[in-house]
Amino acid sequence: MKKIVNILLAAFVAVMAVSCEKFLDSKSPSTFDAATVYSNYSLTENTIFSISQSFGETNNYRGRYLSWIGLNSDIEWYNTYKPTDEKYQIAGYAQLPNNGQLNLNNGPFAKMYEAIERANLCIEGIREYGNPEANKDMAYLLGEVLTLRAMIYYDLVRAWGDVPARFESTTSETIYKAKESRDEIFKQLLADLEEAIPYLPYPGSNAATSRTDRVNKLFAEGLYARIALMASGYAQRPDDGMVGTGDLGTNRLSNDPDLQKSVLYPKALEYLKDAIDSGSASLEDYETLWKNQSNRDNLVAGPGHESLFVIPFSDGRGRWNYTFAVRSEGSSFAGGATVTRGGDAGPVPTMWFDYDADDIRRDITCVNWRWNKDDEPELVGIQRWYFGKYRWDWLTREPYTGGNDDGVKPVVLRYADILLMAAEIANEQGDLAYAKEQLLKVRERAFKGHEDKAETYVDRIGSKEAMFNAIVDERAFEFCGEMTRKFDLIRWGILKEKMDAAKMKMRNLRDLTGEYAQVNMLGGDVYYQVDGKRLIVYGFTGEAVKPAGAWEKKSGYFNKVVTDKGEDTGLYENLIKNGLYLETVDPEQHMFWPIYNDTMTNSQGRIKNDYGYESL
Repeated sequence: MKKIVNILLAAFVAVMAVSCEKFLDSKSPSTFDAATVYSNYSLTENTIFSISQSFGETNNYRGRYLSWIGLNSDIEWYNTYKPTDEKYQIAGYAQLPNNGQLNLNNGPFAKMYEAIERANLCIEGIREYGNPEANKDMAYLLGEVLTLRAMIYYDLVRAWGDVPARFESTTSETIYKAKESRDEIFKQLLADLEEAIPYLPYPGSNAATSRTDRVNKLFAEGLYARIALMASGYAQRPDDGMVGTGDLGTNRLSNDPDLQKSVLYPKALEYLKDAIDSGSASLEDYETLWKNQSNRDNLVAGPGHESLFVIPFSDGRGRWNYTFAVRSEGSSFAGGATVTRGGDAGPVPTMWFDYDADDIRRDITCVNWRWNKDDEPELVGIQRWYFGKYRWDWLTREPYTGGNDDGVKPVVLRYADILLMAAEIANEQGDLAYAKEQLLKVRERAFKGHEDKAETYVDRIGSKEAMFNAIVDERAFEFCGEMTRKFDLIRWGILKEKMDAAKMKMRNLRDLTGEYAQVNMLGGDVYYQVDGKRLIVYGFTGEAVKPAGAWEKKSGYFNKVVTDKGEDTGLYENLIKNGLYLETVDPEQHMFWPIYNDTMTNSQGRIKNDYGYESL
């Protein structure tokens, strides 16, 4: 145990991004003895806040990890196809280890390990000096930091697959470590969460758990289920014993007997059922949920609320709307006439048309217009849609003035995911009735005012296969824009299959054939008009006659258009072929990001790339 601990832990450097000498020389002029810090609740809590501080680092979650990790899938994509753009290359499964956006000595890989080092020190300090066995307040802090470390490791594995395993604070002997099989990491994370969950109160039980930027029992239980689903699911994996050797690997399940569904699913379902039966969270009205997400002061957790944990950005930090909100080109909502913000990514063009007309999630999730400098919505082309869950005009508190940070705290886990994970796991275990019960809760909320339609849909599900297919669809409709879909497709083993199907659907939408043959009977034209803070479009649902009244016309909306500058717009063929992933690459082989050159150089040769990146 280190004798000296900086109470703010402000200067711990990234383990793999600096020299050994610099790491070991990292000290603060303001320090406390570890026994003093970790025997005091407030001082220990401050060290945990230093872990949260790492999330807000410019090149960590704030500006790099969250911006790209969930792209692309069959329902979400980066809104600009440009093969030479390094941002497109990240989303399009075509990035290289020298990618200028992520090959940084202070990038997310390094900063996540900085946060893990802080967590390791805190865990060791609480165990040695905090007496968590007898002090429930210190036990809560131990549970919180164990859960935060598990979340960060889960995010590391989501991005890079196999990574170094560091569950003890770093010494001069352990500063350089090779990658370890993610199976060993998964087992440690699951064990940590099993320890943490009994320490944690339900949401709303005390001051800390009444906030969604602090850890509670339901978040830890849901995180356990997420990790169990990932660990027991498909992914690109090097052959056993070949991690870190440059092995290409195959898309397969783990061979570890401790990570099979038969082992992990019963415990995961037990936790999910506890979360559901506790009554300490619930589904909210869908639009209210997302308006509250834009309310930067709304961090309430507990009965009657849905969000279970959000990224703990400070009020003036975070770039979520800056990246993903409905695009603003000069509106006062997003900083004024000189500011263009939002819309870097959005739903794939077919997504709106795949929702049922009575599903209230459709128009909240998929927006085909942007804000102009007059604070009015204006129609954009069929190829470019935005996530309507994130809106500049919904931001509350002081006006947003156009900086890079908007203070929005992205949701990590919400109660709807608890219900749908429970449905999926119960279905896999043969309990179709329980699976239908949980699916119906989500479906009825989505069909507010048409609940009978939701009931009929669920009643007709009569087999395990049909339920699985329904969950695949429901997770798309429920979580579009929340950047979880890519990882669902990976663990189900259908990433490329679903993205290839999405390409074909886009061709059919462009040509108004196949499942989209009845979408537009107006020769590909649409009409639109402004209705307050939204745009109404006529010609999306089979209308065959020009509307009466004051409507603007957009000719050839569904078809390829060449502008007077010679630019292609609409769903042109090259966009369809390459927009989701560059057609010369295999998205399943490159489902994980490469370890970047800077990290490999500073690892003293210990870390090497797998998945075919080593030869790039």
